[in-house]
Amino acid sequence: MMEPMPSDAESAKPLLIYDGDCSFCRYWVDCGRRITRDSVTYAPYQEVAAQFPQIPIERFRAAAQFVDRDGTISSGAEAIFRALSYTPGWQWLLWLYTHLRFFAWVSERIYLWVARHRNGLSRLLGLH
Repeated sequence: MMEPMPSDAESAKPLLIYDGDCSFCRYWVDCGRRITRDSVTYAPYQEVAAQFPQIPIERFRAAAQFVDRDGTISSGAEAIFRALSYTPGWQWLLWLYTHLRFFAWVSERIYLWVARHRNGLSRLLGLH
């Protein structure tokens, strides 16, 4: 769910915040960096959480957070789709998410399942 930040929070690039202690998260952030290149900044919540006191630490631990250029915050699958939308050819995922409720619902359920099982998935994929 999107949440606006104070208007003075505008920045040059959007920011995707992830769990820097999670090997599964770091692996997928590396993939995201290859896709978004210079259009999105990435940072572990362990380094930037203090800059976002409006986001409870539990939200950082549970899901990726995306801070858009206008300061709007989104979380989970929406955060990922918003980050990807800054790259030509990837905007269609955000369009589906924002226009098709069922797509958004399924995306968030899959994201939650993966987030809850990320340690096991890391072991399964040999990412530890």
